[in-house]
Amino acid sequence: MDIESIMQANKAGFFAQWGNSLKALPRNSKAMVINFTRTIKKIGQDDPRRVIHSLKVAIALTLVSLFYYSRPLYDGFGVAGMWAVLTVVVVFEFTVGATLSKGLNRGCATLLAGALGVGGQHLATAFGERAEPIVLGILVFILAAGSTFFRFFPKIKARYDYGVVVFILTFCLITVSGYRVEQLFELAHQRLATILIGATACMVISIFICPVWAGEDLHKLVASNIEKLANYLEGFEAEYFHCSEDKQKPEKSVLEGYKNVLNSKASEESLANLARWEPGHGGFRLRHPWKQYLKIGTLARECAYKIETLNKYLNPEIQASSEFKCKVQEPCAKMCSESNKALKAISSSIKTMTCPSFANSHVEKSKTAVEDLKIALEIVTLEDVELLGIVPVATVAAILEEITKTVEKIYESVSELSHLADFKSILEPNVSPEKPPLLHRGIIKPVVDIDNTVNHVEITIQEINTNSPEKGKKHPQNPRTIIPSLFADSKSSASCISAQPHKILNMIQNSRGKYGLNQTFPYDQKLEDSSTLAQGEGYLETQVLVVDLVNGNHML
Repeated sequence: MDIESIMQANKAGFFAQWGNSLKALPRNSKAMVINFTRTIKKIGQDDPRRVIHSLKVAIALTLVSLFYYSRPLYDGFGVAGMWAVLTVVVVFEFTVGATLSKGLNRGCATLLAGALGVGGQHLATAFGERAEPIVLGILVFILAAGSTFFRFFPKIKARYDYGVVVFILTFCLITVSGYRVEQLFELAHQRLATILIGATACMVISIFICPVWAGEDLHKLVASNIEKLANYLEGFEAEYFHCSEDKQKPEKSVLEGYKNVLNSKASEESLANLARWEPGHGGFRLRHPWKQYLKIGTLARECAYKIETLNKYLNPEIQASSEFKCKVQEPCAKMCSESNKALKAISSSIKTMTCPSFANSHVEKSKTAVEDLKIALEIVTLEDVELLGIVPVATVAAILEEITKTVEKIYESVSELSHLADFKSILEPNVSPEKPPLLHRGIIKPVVDIDNTVNHVEITIQEINTNSPEKGKKHPQNPRTIIPSLFADSKSSASCISAQPHKILNMIQNSRGKYGLNQTFPYDQKLEDSSTLAQGEGYLETQVLVVDLVNGNHML
């Protein structure tokens, strides 16, 4: 009785479960369709070139399908026209380099294997009908074994692996099928022609319709990786040293961006191999130094590994000594900051294909910070500091020093790349220190009215024009020295003349009558009113400052 009741209960539960599944089927189907649609949208938005690539493949397949749809073409190629369709499916890749690599490999391998297959067939026929299959078998064995062994060579595997596979396949097809086919040469010709047509269609469409260049992707990938390292160092500086109070706390994605650099080796090597097949395009010439990108990528990963070690000290298990940290914080923060700025300048120079000259100053400053750190460590006292509290800070300082050295290596490699690839040179702005004020000369001339009373003094001030061909000549007198002048008997010396006109007026009034007309005076202080003189050297132009000795007014 109990067994029967249990079985009935199980049946009821089974049917109830099926009923619930059927009821939930429309809802689950709708959710699956929505998720699938979102996935398609996300893939398309991440890289719109994928949508364009799909359309390009569809165009190529439609064109080569005409070998079957068009009767004249079908009569010319027959069933062998299907090889054109298969070639498009196999050869057409996302980037131009990958398409050219597969297309040329397939075309050359088919041509070579077809020629050897036809030659081997004729050679086997010369040995007689009975020995013919034995000779063909020996030829297949030798070429298949030799070709397969060559695939283990690193350079051949990297660039010609697909071609070797196609060579083995084509040679075996021709030699084996040729044993039963009378018109072997015609069969080989049809297959070769259709394969070349399919490969040509793929290459032409890939190059001339919205091309995706592997070399350009490699270029952007290397620049992006270096920028991720710079972003991490910037975030680490704010997080560890707390030296940027106005800045927001760095996001988690910024502090984890370096992890993508650690796994970029395979992508970089693949893109570099494909980029060698591509013709010159944009700023990349035919024999662009793609190997140098691999060298830069290796150094970037070396820096990323050091950053991964550094990242563990953001939240150390052992509490760091705050006293020791404060003593070495300034040079460590400077190393981190300058390395970050150098990496950003290097990344920007790669993106714009210009010489990384702007990064040099940051590299030098980071090296100076390393020397400052050594000096700070020499003078620091460790009497009342626990050893375990020093270890985390000292480790961070040592890692930052190693990162600084790696950044310098990256800078040197990018400089070498800019030289090999003929990057554009950018002239650094010539920022010179502030020039000392130069001496100027003027002429004082009283203005006499009708009553022979001198109410005004006309001061002719010689102004310097910076467009002079004599620019660069040194002034005969030192602008920093005190020079005797018209106001020599005044309490104020000429080198300390105030910029306020009423003080000049007082000096002139005190010295009135002592000097005759056209007396000259030097000064080395710029006026702040409308008579201010431009600083420079060259031809002298004249401005006139008329000072009213009675009312104290002045005008040009």
